[in-house]
Amino acid sequence: MRTFPSAAIAPIPRSFASAFAAALLLAGIAASSQALATENTARIETRATTVTVLSFNLWHDKGDWPKRRAMILAEIKHLKPDVIALQEVLQRDGLRNQAEDFAAALGYRVQFVSVDPPGAARRYGNALLTRKRPETREMRKLEPLDDYRTAAHARLRPGPPRTRIDVYATHLHNDQAGGAIRATQVSSLLDFIDTTAQGSYVIVAGDFNSAADSPELQALAARYRDAYGNAHPDASRNVTAHTTLNPAYLPAQRIDHVFYDPIGFELVEARVVLKQSREGVWPSDHFGLLVKLRTRPKLVTLRASPN
Repeated sequence: MRTFPSAAIAPIPRSFASAFAAALLLAGIAASSQALATENTARIETRATTVTVLSFNLWHDKGDWPKRRAMILAEIKHLKPDVIALQEVLQRDGLRNQAEDFAAALGYRVQFVSVDPPGAARRYGNALLTRKRPETREMRKLEPLDDYRTAAHARLRPGPPRTRIDVYATHLHNDQAGGAIRATQVSSLLDFIDTTAQGSYVIVAGDFNSAADSPELQALAARYRDAYGNAHPDASRNVTAHTTLNPAYLPAQRIDHVFYDPIGFELVEARVVLKQSREGVWPSDHFGLLVKLRTRPKLVTLRASPN
């Protein structure tokens, strides 16, 4: 039998062996770290919750205010909205701030915003009333500043601990030929939203003095959905049937809107309210707009803190 000489095996250099051992050690640490991270990571799906918003132009103290006040309060108590956006809110000598008056009567928190200084005898503006205490409240004077328009912002935590809803209320320029002014105000409003909102749970309500699909509201409508228009596809074709202006005082037109971010919300319902007279007295020269939205659940990734 033939035999063959054994092949000579060169010794592994000590430096290479050390490097190889170090690499194996690092790989083990990385694998352990990854396993630990996976072990300490939880994905939580936020629960869905509903929020009901009422937008209503008060018409300040016009007409028989004591009777109108009683009618409006009775309807709001029946509707039980989570948030109320009020426009044309007045405060003057002999008249308590209407938003503060409503908040006290209904048990809501109130945020009144106005360009009029707090010490003025007469103040006029917008308000947000919320059933729960807001996490934060802010305001913005809208450009152009010589039109004296404002936006109010409140951040709410309605129930699920990781859901924050940013609600905005405004009232835009009222001249029919003022489309360019309203467009500037919409741009200012969107900048306000961009600097204050914390996600896609955004609601914008108010009297926009313009149709939801008008050119001046195009930038707003490009980001957010018109709740009533989505609930009633024929609304733009049949304005008389879907007006938010009271035909007893003004030509039929739908200018009061609630916009919402479709990424964060799905629409449940949208309808016109506060539209019945009593003994010849109407709640306002506007009707109210009630919108119910449901939050879309989101996955939230949490990491446990290291020990």
